[in-house]
Formats: sequence, C-alpha cells, structure tokens
Amino acid sequence: MLQYASVVGLVKMILIIMLIYFGIKILARLFAPFLVKYVAKKAEQRFGDQFGQFQGRQQEKPKKEGEVSIDKMPNTKTSNKDVGDYVDYEEID
Repeated sequence: MLQYASVVGLVKMILIIMLIYFGIKILARLFAPFLVKYVAKKAEQRFGDQFGQFQGRQQEKPKKEGEVSIDKMPNTKTSNKDVGDYVDYEEID
C-alpha cells in the first residue's frame, strides 16, 4: 500500500526547519561577541608569550660594542659541478 505525505506533515517539517534555522541565527548573534573576545584574548596571549620569549633571548646575551654574533647559519647552496661540459662557441656570419 502506498503512503503519501500529508500537507500537514509537510508544513510541520518546514516550520520545524525554520524554527531551528532562526534559533541558531539568534543564538549566534548572542554568543558571537563572547566568542570573538575569547579568540582575541587567546591570540593576544599567544603573541605576548612569543614576544616575551624574544625579549628574553635578547636580554640574555649582553653584547659589547663592535662584537658580532651570528644567531643562524645561512643556508649554503651546493651546485652540482658534474652537470656537463662548457662549450665555447663563435657566431659564423
């Protein structure tokens, strides 16, 4: 036996979906400022910690005037010398 959806059931389903949608929208407007504050506070804390670590490293090593220190070694580029032979050529008119 075939069962057809009733119009009343369809209207109920549409109303429930709309109620859920608008409910989530209203809750998002209420809680969005708190969420943004929380995220901004955490980002500020993270950046502050990184800045503090940087300041700590700078203050650890007092330097005399004219003293040079290297914190990071530069990346050395190695080239493969066995790529091929160099051939000198001349243009012919």
